Amino acid sequence: MSENTTEVIVGAGVLAAAVAFVIYAGQISGFSSGAASYPLSASFRSLEGVSVGSDVRLAGVKVGTVTEVILNPETYRADTVVSLEEGIVIPDDSAIIISSEGLLGGNFVEIVPGGSPFFYEAGATIDDTQGAVSLVTLLMKFVGGSTE
Repeated sequence: MSENTTEVIVGAGVLAAAVAFVIYAGQISGFSSGAASYPLSASFRSLEGVSVGSDVRLAGVKVGTVTEVILNPETYRADTVVSLEEGIVIPDDSAIIISSEGLLGGNFVEIVPGGSPFFYEAGATIDDTQGAVSLVTLLMKFVGGSTE
């Protein structure tokens, strides 16, 4: 009888850990957040290292996520939709760039605010974009002695 009790307790512990992990994963990915948000669009030359679910940061603080990425077959650019938290207003002369967390870190989308007194409306397109800079390409140019 004591072996059955031990097995039930261990099984309950494993089940509780699995439920806790699912809740944690939902919170991290933003699926469980009921916070209101609004979309903004941008078109990048290179979106290397960024995908759906990547962070959108302003001054190093996460203010949203990337919600859609598609390749525009006419311009060969990555058309991207980001979802920002309601209440975060972005001046309409702001830039949106792909930044890196470091040599070994991942990439994220960063908003560099402008100084305009006017703000982007929901669904607006940010025109001032800067794509990802490939560190491998930069290193190859340095090693190869390219002056481009």
